[in-house]
Amino acid sequence: MKKRRLGRSGIEVGPLAFGGNVFGWTAGEGASFRLLDAFVASGLNLIDTADVYSRWVPGNKGGESETIIGKWLKRSGKRDSVVIATKLGMELGPGRKGLSKKWMATAVEDSLRRLGTDRIDLYQAHLDDAETPLEETLESFAGLIKQGKVRAIGASNYGAERLASALETSARLGLPRFETLQPLYNLYDRADYETKLEPLCVKHELGVIGYFSLASGFLTGKYRSEADLAKSPRGRGVKRFLDERGLRILAALDKVSAELSATPAQVALAWLMAKITAPIASATSVAQLQELTKAAELKLDAGALAMLDGASAPAAVPAQ
Repeated sequence: MKKRRLGRSGIEVGPLAFGGNVFGWTAGEGASFRLLDAFVASGLNLIDTADVYSRWVPGNKGGESETIIGKWLKRSGKRDSVVIATKLGMELGPGRKGLSKKWMATAVEDSLRRLGTDRIDLYQAHLDDAETPLEETLESFAGLIKQGKVRAIGASNYGAERLASALETSARLGLPRFETLQPLYNLYDRADYETKLEPLCVKHELGVIGYFSLASGFLTGKYRSEADLAKSPRGRGVKRFLDERGLRILAALDKVSAELSATPAQVALAWLMAKITAPIASATSVAQLQELTKAAELKLDAGALAMLDGASAPAAVPAQ
């Protein structure tokens, strides 16, 4: 499988990332091990997690996903076969959040311990910390890289203005820069990334690892009416997609998937792979994962891409 570069970092990854938010939440340890085994067996290598996963589950404190990945790395011996991307910055408790030098020094050690490794391949700021100067954050990241604890750094959930400022700060101070961006991006949620962030990523040759790739499951075709929303606990979050444009997207996915003998989810992921470095997708069963990983072998021709682009085109912004 042809690999893609994460920005200018020299790190190469497959065109699809596994989202580790399910580990310790909807996938227990045994299921998570099976999923990771199947993911690597498919020829893919990018595993994305965060220190906050899965703090939202009653009884969890955060770090559960990293801990499971660490146990799998030890059991499988696959550390050198995978690229581990994790994130910091979300709140883990009182005073345990953000991108200050003090907290970053603690957070990285905690993640390394849970992952059972001596380095994080891609360490990402999970969200912007407006209370900490960019200089402090980037200098802290630089220190971690110098110590060999981190190979490359990335940003997640940064607005275009703040991302541009971070890149300028790194250039001005001679510091390592964010090599990747992790934005919300899928066939339905296009406008913010494409109008504001994509030009910046292209200009600076950043790798892009998109999340919510299947729009909370909407792009699988599982939800086609309000009556379908009860099919899953995630249904409530899908309601916003059930508008005229959303149904138009599903119709285009149906048409392309029928022509290619693929599923709507595979086509939606293949569309993203044609646009960005690696979309993130999660699964809770090996069968579901194998369906998704087949998207990496799917090639959309110009006609299919044009059909999907047209059906999902965001509404024009009215002139001011």
